[in-house]
Amino acid sequence: MTTNTIRPIIDPSRPKVYIETYGCQMNVNDSEVILSILQDAGYALTENIEEASVILANTCSIRDNAEQRIWGRIDQFKIQKKKRENVIIGIVGCMAERLKDKLLEAVDLVAGPDSYRNLPELLKAITPESPQINVLLSHEETYADIAPVRLDKNGVSAFISIMRGCNNVCSYCVVPYTRGAERSRDPYTIVKEAQTLFDNGYKEVTLLGQNVDSYLWKGDKEADRVVNFAQLLEMVAKISPELRVRFSTSHPKDISDEVIYTMAMYENICKHIHLPVQSGSSIMLEKMRRKYNREWYLERVAKIRSVIPDCGITTDVIAGFSGETEQDHKDTLTLMEKVVFDSAFMFAYSERPGTLASRKYPDDIPYSLKTERLNEIIALQGRMSLKSNEKEIGKTLKVLVEGPSKKNPDELCGRASSNKMCVFPSRGEKAGDYCTVKVVSVTSATLICTRVE
Repeated sequence: MTTNTIRPIIDPSRPKVYIETYGCQMNVNDSEVILSILQDAGYALTENIEEASVILANTCSIRDNAEQRIWGRIDQFKIQKKKRENVIIGIVGCMAERLKDKLLEAVDLVAGPDSYRNLPELLKAITPESPQINVLLSHEETYADIAPVRLDKNGVSAFISIMRGCNNVCSYCVVPYTRGAERSRDPYTIVKEAQTLFDNGYKEVTLLGQNVDSYLWKGDKEADRVVNFAQLLEMVAKISPELRVRFSTSHPKDISDEVIYTMAMYENICKHIHLPVQSGSSIMLEKMRRKYNREWYLERVAKIRSVIPDCGITTDVIAGFSGETEQDHKDTLTLMEKVVFDSAFMFAYSERPGTLASRKYPDDIPYSLKTERLNEIIALQGRMSLKSNEKEIGKTLKVLVEGPSKKNPDELCGRASSNKMCVFPSRGEKAGDYCTVKVVSVTSATLICTRVE
């Protein structure tokens, strides 16, 4: 099954599906795949839950609070079912895979990340006495032949999934259990999808994977060319100099010199790498099964900056993992000061059932201490973000316009190649236009710019 649809079908005669998406960019892309499959089966998207005959929540299991939020939404969905008894409530995605039978007691449909092709049949089979479940993980499914229906609002930036699953099995992470083993998608379908987006006016694509640096496609035939991630980046970049290419997420143990040099070769490959460190302590990194240590991480950062001096680097940090000492925490703070990340996603450790850490390591850091350490990390990152942004003052940057600034309709906002957000005066440009700007002042989150002719 294939479709060339880019935007959602709005058709009053079709049954309506309402989709809420939680979690990472992979889930956003999965919702677009789900909608493509359901549109081919005769459904149309609605943003009004009151008129939906099918209500789906595409869920995340990465932290406990994400799951608790979904349970609250299920209660809200059931209000719609009381109003209209034929409404179907479904939970799809990572939480569906992890909680299976428990969810089936509360909703009509439970479908894991590799079950989306079966959604039309599952929906048809649902009766009040027969809820449907399909959560089997696949070693082959990549949805390579399905063109996602784009749910973004501005038609400028889009996500492209290049692989699914993960083989790393970090001790704290539930992803390998909810998304299965790693498999890479045919690169030629990726390039075709990116070309279609560009032909439809998109100016930026983000290549998505749990660990993009381990992307490797070998094909089914002996004559097939082997394609690694650096080569895939180049293939997509060659579509047009006007198409920006981003990617997420990189793994510090796998990001190669070849990827770094390929980024440097092509102006339209954005100079930004999201490189999750999780901890600055080698002891914690070993316990987390990250397969690198503090020194390795710092060497990779040094290599990136030696080849691409202005490359933006962002990260993820976990506070309060099992057994974390005060010295381990200080190691994280000193690494952050040494790297000076542009920004970071920062969290207190949340034990996930079924992971190696939940079986082997006690969640022994008191909540109050986790919170205290997390607040220290957040405060430090605020200072580091400001320090990073101050280095941009006086620089001239090429910015892709995303739309009007939220605070001032006479200003535009958009991102530089480094992924830093810029705000600057409007001259009537629209989303998708490129503008050249000069940085004159900064906050910890934004570059304040003037226009350059």
